[in-house]
Amino acid sequence: QVQLVESGGGLVQPGGSLRLSCAASGSIFGLNAMGWYRQAPGKERELVARITNDGTTDYADSVKGRFTISRDNAKNTVYLQVNRLVPEDTAVYYCNLWIFLGPGLAHNYWGQGTQVTVSS
Repeated sequence: QVQLVESGGGLVQPGGSLRLSCAASGSIFGLNAMGWYRQAPGKERELVARITNDGTTDYADSVKGRFTISRDNAKNTVYLQVNRLVPEDTAVYYCNLWIFLGPGLAHNYWGQGTQVTVSS
């Protein structure tokens, strides 16, 4: 069994910052790609950022230069540093991890979601 626990969301004023974390635990053989998605009310879930095994990152155009994704493989954790937040960033943020349960056996997991609200 694998569990993902997200933390770090909250209410922040425009221009503020947060650091989201997603920690995986359980029977983990290894980690592959990791990512963060978000879903605003009435909208589809969208990819915000992702990071590969070798550290290559990719961002949605709307967050480039403001958000930074990183990973700590020793802690089975992926982070999302969100800076210069704007009201349009308000959403539930979900982490998504590809986790190896054994050699060549990768499963995809979602976190429970953490609410980020940007409002004055």
